[in-house]
Amino acid sequence: MLIAAIGSIPLIMTLGNSMLIPILPKMKTELGLTQLQVSLTITVFSVAAAIFIPIFGYLSDRFSRKSIILPALILYGIGGLLAGFASNVLSNSYIWILIGRILQGIGAAGTAPIAMALTGDLFKGGEQSRVLGIVEASNGLGKVLSPIIGSLLALVAWFAVFYAFPAICLISIILTWIFIKEKRNRQAPPPFEKYARGLMHVFKKEGRWLFTTYLAGATCLFTLFGILFYLSDILEVKYGINGVKKGLILAIPLLVQGGTAYITGAKIGKNMLVMKRLTVLGFLLMTLSYVSLTFVEKIVPFLFVLIFSSIGTGLVLPCINSLITGSVGKEMRGFVTSLYGSVRFLGVAVGPPIFTRLMDWSRTGMFLSIATLTFIVGLLAILTIHVSKPSGEKDKYSAFRYNYV
Repeated sequence: MLIAAIGSIPLIMTLGNSMLIPILPKMKTELGLTQLQVSLTITVFSVAAAIFIPIFGYLSDRFSRKSIILPALILYGIGGLLAGFASNVLSNSYIWILIGRILQGIGAAGTAPIAMALTGDLFKGGEQSRVLGIVEASNGLGKVLSPIIGSLLALVAWFAVFYAFPAICLISIILTWIFIKEKRNRQAPPPFEKYARGLMHVFKKEGRWLFTTYLAGATCLFTLFGILFYLSDILEVKYGINGVKKGLILAIPLLVQGGTAYITGAKIGKNMLVMKRLTVLGFLLMTLSYVSLTFVEKIVPFLFVLIFSSIGTGLVLPCINSLITGSVGKEMRGFVTSLYGSVRFLGVAVGPPIFTRLMDWSRTGMFLSIATLTFIVGLLAILTIHVSKPSGEKDKYSAFRYNYV
């Protein structure tokens, strides 16, 4: 039950955006919104989360993980209630939906990143790796199920999704409150000035390769949610596909991405050379997929080609996660990983509005633009992430050191 409680926490963050995607076209129609306005419901959530993730990370070090997670879950649920109430009661509902989404984003900042730190506190060695794998699997499961759940709830009312958030949060709150017991006698956290100096030191020393890994993570989430936003729109507008059927179709690339990430995470171990190669391969697959999509319009071939970009994303994310967490000392890891979470959320945030502009501009231009981006990031990975054999380890890549270009 302890593991179930921990696994339920990152699930909340995953549902925040993915479950909303199937209802966005209906929301646009019902509220008379523009494509850009409806995309902001994703953006404000992600921006708020990106801003508060490092803040909550620091506070969880100073106080406790549980004292941050529980209020964050409650705030997340309140934001959902506000957005749902505004959707079917208030006349100027759009602005209140955005406020509710901002509250949800702030709440989300205290869920998945803190759950990872909590796992590190409560488990050690192989058990820690196993539980972290379960946490990642929970994240992937949320990505797969959320479009389907969102579509099912939309059969009741398009705004029913907002009311589902507090119900799901309540389950996680109960599990967290009852089953998560933190260890006492925690080490005193560093003062804020030392926290800030440590962060500056990390980026002064390791900035170039960290920039590439951060950009890689953000690019994966930017393209993933941007493509889902585009796919959700064309399924309803162009093909008249909505409801559960649309949710199942949207779940296909997420299922492929999640499955690939699970297998990749289980196989890479500590082999950093393999991580770099899979990262480059992943961006190559994404680039080829997006270039090919310029020539494909029918839905079945489109999904088939899109799967290769999902495979690429599934290869990249576990490798980037491991590169970041495995190459920075424990005393600085919290700084670096929390900012990485923020950057990933910024990638999600800018995806829908940028894709809205690109869709209005040119379909071909949209796919070629993101293909160019993924190609450049893959090239940066080749140039800035260097691994070399330690002395005496000529035939085995079980551990690596970084050479920073």
